[in-house]
Amino acid sequence: MTGKWDAIKKPPDPPTAVTASQVATGPVMPPQQRLMIYSPNEWEGFVEEWAYYCLPATYKGVRRFSGAGDMGIDVAGFVDDARLQGVWDNYQCKHYDHAIMPSDVWAEFGKVIWYSYNGEYKPPRRYYFVSPRGAGTSLSRLFANAEKLREELIANWEKHVKGAITNTQAVPLDAKLKAYVDAFDFSIFDAKTSLQLVADHSKTPVHSARFGGGLPNRPASKKPPQQVTATESRYVKQLLGAYSEHTGKTVTNPAALPVAKLKDHFRRQREAFYEAESLRVFARDSVPPGTFESLLDDIHGGVIDTHDATHTDGFEKVCAVTKAARDMQITANALITCTNPKDRDGICHQLVNEERLRWTKS
Repeated sequence: MTGKWDAIKKPPDPPTAVTASQVATGPVMPPQQRLMIYSPNEWEGFVEEWAYYCLPATYKGVRRFSGAGDMGIDVAGFVDDARLQGVWDNYQCKHYDHAIMPSDVWAEFGKVIWYSYNGEYKPPRRYYFVSPRGAGTSLSRLFANAEKLREELIANWEKHVKGAITNTQAVPLDAKLKAYVDAFDFSIFDAKTSLQLVADHSKTPVHSARFGGGLPNRPASKKPPQQVTATESRYVKQLLGAYSEHTGKTVTNPAALPVAKLKDHFRRQREAFYEAESLRVFARDSVPPGTFESLLDDIHGGVIDTHDATHTDGFEKVCAVTKAARDMQITANALITCTNPKDRDGICHQLVNEERLRWTKS
C-alpha cells in the first residue's frame, strides 16, 4: 500500500532541462503568441514600431494617431512632406480574439470615406487592416473584389455606418456623398497579419528587446588591412606616442618599432580595434539604438580611475587600462553575451578616438 501512494506522490519529470534564463524569465514565448495577449494599445505600439523600423525606405515619417479625433487613422506612413495631404498609407490596428469580419470594420470604411470627402485628408494610397489573426474569409473576399466591397458598404451604410463615424452627428449617404463613394478607389483596402509583421520585425535591431530569445549569431570580424586607415589615425598616433615614451626613441612608423614585443602588441591592438568596430556594426543591426554607446560608457567608467593614475610611461598605461577593461564585471548591457576580451581592448582605443581617453599628453 505504501508503495502505491509513493508512486502517486512522485513529481512529474520536467519536460526539458531547466536553464538559468528560464528560471529568471520563464520559457520563451513565440512572437506571434505574445502578440495575441497584447492590449489594443500595445498592438498599436508594435505596428508603429514595425512601420518605423521595417519601412524606412518607403516613408519619410511614421506617426501614430491615438485617442479621440483620430479620424480613423491609427498608424500613418508618409511618403512625402505633405503628410495627410500628400501620399500616405494607413495601418488600421484591430486586436480581436477572432479574425476580422466585415461587421467589425464597416465604420472604418465609412470614416476614411467621410473624412477624405470633407478634405480632412487625401485618401490614403493604401489602407491596411492590421490584426494578429488577419482578415477572415468574408472580408478577404471583399478585399479581392473592390466593386463588391463598394456595394456591400453602401448596403450596410444605414445600419452600420451612418451613426458610427462620429459622436457628434449621423452621416447619411446623401446624393453627393454617394457619388463620392461611387468614385472612391476601393482597391486600396487590404489586410496584414502578425506573421507578416514578425517576419519583417525579426530583421530589425529592436526585435530581441521586444520578444527576447537572445541575439543572432555575431559574424566573424574583419582583419585589419595592412595599411593604417583614416579611422585609426588618432588611436594609432597615441599608441606610437606611448611606444616612444616606453623606448625613449621617437616612433612615427609602426614598422620601425625597435622591439619585437611592441610590434606584436601593436598588431594585437589593431586586431582588437577592428573587433570592437565589428561589434559596433553588429549592435547597430541587432539591438536598440544607444546599446553600444552604453557599453562604451560602462567601460569608460570602469577604467577611468586606472587611466588617471600615475604610470611609468604611456605603454604601461595602455597595458593597465586595457587589463582593467578586460577585468570589469558588466552584466546589464545586452551586448555582454556576445563580447570577448578583444572587444574590450578595442573599445579602449575607440574611446581614444573619441578623445575620452589618451595614452600620452600630446
